[in-house]
Amino acid sequence: MCEIICNFVVQFKQLKFKSKMADFGIKEALAHLGVKDINNGTSTGSNNFSNGEIIESYSPVDGKLIGKVKTTTRADYDKVMETATKAFLSFRDMPAPQRGEIVRQFGNKLREKKEALGKLVSYEMGKSYQEGLGEVQEMIDICDFAVGLSRQLNGQTIPSERPGHVMREQWHPIGVVGIISAFNFPVAVWAWNTALAWICGDVCVWKGSEKAPLCSVACQNIIADVLKDNNLPEGISCIINGDYKVGEMMTTDTRIPLVSATGSTRMGRIVGATVAQRFGKSLLELGGNNAIIITPTADLKVVVPGAVFGAVGTCGQRCTSTRRLIIHESVYDKVRDAIVGAYKQIKIGNPLDENNHVGPLIDHDAVNTYLAAIEKAKAEGGNVLVEGGVLKGEGYESGCYVKPAIIEAENHFEIVQHETFAPILYLIKYAGEVENAINQQNGVAQGLSSAIMTNEMKEAEKFLSYAGSDCGIANVNIGTSGAEIGGAFGGEKETGGGRESGSDAWKVYMRRQTNTVNYSDELPLAQGIKFDL
Repeated sequence: MCEIICNFVVQFKQLKFKSKMADFGIKEALAHLGVKDINNGTSTGSNNFSNGEIIESYSPVDGKLIGKVKTTTRADYDKVMETATKAFLSFRDMPAPQRGEIVRQFGNKLREKKEALGKLVSYEMGKSYQEGLGEVQEMIDICDFAVGLSRQLNGQTIPSERPGHVMREQWHPIGVVGIISAFNFPVAVWAWNTALAWICGDVCVWKGSEKAPLCSVACQNIIADVLKDNNLPEGISCIINGDYKVGEMMTTDTRIPLVSATGSTRMGRIVGATVAQRFGKSLLELGGNNAIIITPTADLKVVVPGAVFGAVGTCGQRCTSTRRLIIHESVYDKVRDAIVGAYKQIKIGNPLDENNHVGPLIDHDAVNTYLAAIEKAKAEGGNVLVEGGVLKGEGYESGCYVKPAIIEAENHFEIVQHETFAPILYLIKYAGEVENAINQQNGVAQGLSSAIMTNEMKEAEKFLSYAGSDCGIANVNIGTSGAEIGGAFGGEKETGGGRESGSDAWKVYMRRQTNTVNYSDELPLAQGIKFDL
């Protein structure tokens, strides 16, 4: 009898262990992040409230309900703005290095919560767990960058043409910064903006994507603890939740001098025009249609992993995802075969299982867009090399898992000119000199990321010159996808022109002021003008 009972206990423990493994620790992660079954989607820090309708967040990984978020009403929003506006008046008084200390503590909190937050990112939007961890690492990195920057918000001294005068340039906090982020990077984009805005002396109001609302709740819980520990007022970090109507509250609000918006080109046109009408500033990070040029001297050991990860990472849902390979005719067959061969090794499945390379698309709408794009490419004359399609069966119950596709195409195809947020890679042939490839690379409306694979110095330098890539990001011998903290991130043309993260991107979160000081006993006028009384 004792033996039977003991065996039962062992089997029960094994069953429990298997169940936990199948869950991949999601419940524990949610608890660690303070995410509940029903969450208030409006917050000014530690004060959480909401009176709007409920958003249900279903995971594209398994189709299960993760949690619910109450949305923001107009009254909730006005309460947030009243609190944020008041907080700005005191937060700007804090010396910038002290604000940097707050950001430093936030970065350390993120280190403590990295695994849990990375897991939530992976589960709520579908990217691989490694990419989820990488996204949280981006948050940590921007905090580190911002801490140092908090002691370097430098202006300059400018020589004056007038004797006994000096000119200076200085930078002041701008006020309340509105942040609108997209589902594909549900936490990092917020951190890019908010870490810099905080050290600049601004306060932030963040509308996360309604497709990943729990990520914004989790992030707010993390920063709320830091602000509370430092006895800082409510309103420095605020979140609001809901659909585009909630976003409109920010874009039309004259109390918000800067709106930073990440998303589609269509969304950017609306946000940019609306904010401009009230003479506000907008920082726009919009679509990409990114290409890698592959020249005759390209090293396949670099080409294949760079192209494949760029095309299928985050299931093709990065603004920097590789959409086009522009390949020289002399190496076209070799490159094509290598890429097609690599695709056969891609494992698709639960992104929390680190044996898999590719997870699901965000939702069924994205799946339908993906399928329509493939049919459109076929109709325009595209030759399918790797068939796409929706995966079904065990492990794919959500209906959001698709097969990465490869299609031979021409750059002028309408569907190639359009950004499809899905794992579809177009192979395009070029002949002659690298200039011909550059012309095709530049021959789209978007201008975010680009790359060239070459061992020829002249080709690389041509690509990086004023006559080369017209994108905000231009790489040599690495792919289009992935951006390091430290460089300014953003693009040209229909990508919106904004810059975030590194370099001098901090300046957009501040207002510039030119000062002239007369330390003489005279009042000479500029340009030698005489005005004697």
